[in-house]
Amino acid sequence: MTTDDSIAPKVDKPGCIRQHPIRSFVRSRGRLSSRQRQALDNYRPVMGIEYSALPVRMNDLFARVAPVVLEIGFGMGGSLVAMAASNPQQNFLGIEVHLPGVGACLNAANDASLNNLRVICHDAVEVLENMIPDDSLTMVQLFFPDPWHKTRHNKRRIVQQTFVERVRHTLKIGGIFHMATDWQPYAEHMLTIMHAAKGYRNLSGNNNYVPRPARRPLTKFELRGQSLGHGIWDLMFERVQ
Repeated sequence: MTTDDSIAPKVDKPGCIRQHPIRSFVRSRGRLSSRQRQALDNYRPVMGIEYSALPVRMNDLFARVAPVVLEIGFGMGGSLVAMAASNPQQNFLGIEVHLPGVGACLNAANDASLNNLRVICHDAVEVLENMIPDDSLTMVQLFFPDPWHKTRHNKRRIVQQTFVERVRHTLKIGGIFHMATDWQPYAEHMLTIMHAAKGYRNLSGNNNYVPRPARRPLTKFELRGQSLGHGIWDLMFERVQ
């Protein structure tokens, strides 16, 4: 069962109604397993970051100075944990709105004895706008976001002009915005938005898509799609100004 309050009107005061922001997600009410709930109780106080409308200091979050990679919408966290385990010289910050996924990620991170991973359970757009300082990230990852297939829902896609502009500000000069999707129309949409955005350079030699970088693990979802003949499109853009 899901609930969708993304465009429900909100009453500020009698006779004054305003729209909620358009969300790129529908918050699931999926049940937590006992292990996921235990992880939230035991590991979230250590690896979890509570949402705040104030900027955070990355060095304080991880108690060390190291490059920071941000992943938006990490799902169940399998690929994020794998990347953090394979790159101990980097810090990883993950954002996910669904508690079962956060619990699963925390369990996997604890099993791998990771100390370079932190997670936030909140809307990524608000986190980017309010918590992530400018020029603080070396990479932003957005893997397989909801493509919102129907034309009337395209406005819900997270990759929009204002979003990629905010991502650019959070990246250091030379930082990378890496996206991946298995839906070609969304890949084309991403490409159009990114080519119209200022301050980015496409890292594709053909000015379109790049081969999957070795650092991005193959997920079960992706492997299943490949077995069915589905394509995968990776886009990588560097902040140049």
